Amino acid sequence: MMTDTEVQMPARTGKKSPLLWVPTAYFTMALTYMTLTSVTAIMFKNMGMDNGKAAEYASYLILAYTIKPLFASFVEMVKTKKFFVLCAQMAIAVGFVCVALVMSLPDYMLILMALFWLISFLGAVQDIASDGVYVTSLDSKAQSLYCGVQSLSWNIGPIVAAGGLVYLSGKLHTDFFHHDPRVFGVEWMDSWRIIFLIVAAITILMAAWHMRTMPDGAKAENTPTSTAAALHILRDSFITFFQKRDVWLMIAFAFLFRLSIGFLEKIGSFFMVDPVAKGGLGLSNELLGIIYGTYGLVAVLLGSLLGGIFVARRGLQPTLFILCCAVNIPNVSFLLMSLFQPDSLWLITAGVAVEKFFFGFGSVGFMIYLMQQLAPGKYTTTHYAFGTGLMGLCMMVTGVISGHLQQLLGYTNYFVFVMLATIPSFAVCWFAPFHQKEE
Repeated sequence: MMTDTEVQMPARTGKKSPLLWVPTAYFTMALTYMTLTSVTAIMFKNMGMDNGKAAEYASYLILAYTIKPLFASFVEMVKTKKFFVLCAQMAIAVGFVCVALVMSLPDYMLILMALFWLISFLGAVQDIASDGVYVTSLDSKAQSLYCGVQSLSWNIGPIVAAGGLVYLSGKLHTDFFHHDPRVFGVEWMDSWRIIFLIVAAITILMAAWHMRTMPDGAKAENTPTSTAAALHILRDSFITFFQKRDVWLMIAFAFLFRLSIGFLEKIGSFFMVDPVAKGGLGLSNELLGIIYGTYGLVAVLLGSLLGGIFVARRGLQPTLFILCCAVNIPNVSFLLMSLFQPDSLWLITAGVAVEKFFFGFGSVGFMIYLMQQLAPGKYTTTHYAFGTGLMGLCMMVTGVISGHLQQLLGYTNYFVFVMLATIPSFAVCWFAPFHQKEE
């Protein structure tokens, strides 16, 4: 873990520009996370699960990301942070290949979920190590400079996963395997098997790229050399974390900032593909993928870039509440679509684009706050993992109950509930403490 001395003296990166590895590192992190937690939800629904089970099963895969602070202190026991990034990415690629092979077996679901769980733990290791490279290879000024790039790159992952991969699944299902796209069932396995092989190929390519471009990351002076030492550091990291001034307000911020997004994340896609008779919009996987993967992609990229510029020019503290409004208020577009159920693709696309643009714009503030207010101290890497773990806990809890709650309320009433769920986010942003001086 990183000491205060290391914060002031980042690792040397030689001539390797952060632009060579920051975008690809955070894209790969997001691709793994979103494939496990969102794309699988669409796959489960395609294969015939109801909204409650599909959202619940996919949300359980967030658990490893939630508890990653418990094993963050073990990541540096041998080799470097870069070593763990590369090992995790290569193992993730192998894991997705195994997923594709297992889907050919009878009674595959139990083995499939076990593999997904294993990949989720590997993904959590990838996140810890990649974040560690970022915060120990760049000083605080460079962190702020590249945070917009980091956030933008991470946001490309969900768009590629929920857009490109979902589109391709529908295209393969209809045009290559010649199945009926309106019928949910086991026939969808044919196309999803190919999708997981594609994710594996992308991940192994990213590992090869990072082998050449990623710096090692700084080694901490108190790096553990044994399990006992790692457990001691874990205990000490918890103690020092809860000794931070106004720590409970920062914990509330990390957990609640994306509360409404957690309730919207999976149900928004289900709403798009469910038949009009069930309150949905009746889109195919292809149309869902096009909307999220083209216009949604442009919107989130533009929002992330402008959000980074906005924060860089005006500072985080004066803009945090504005960024919170940007993340939460545009969720009303889903409520309006559920009320009117438009059949115009332009209106549907506009609703998604508005939500994605402002999500990209506002989410920059969340990451900067964790890096510059929650994480600084003796165990910067671990404490940053605490913050992202709290966000993961929020996504898991909201995801597990979201499908069941939507089935109980119906889409319109559920999206009213999503808007009410924005209130805690506004409260924690209003009271969020700023004890670290902004540069």
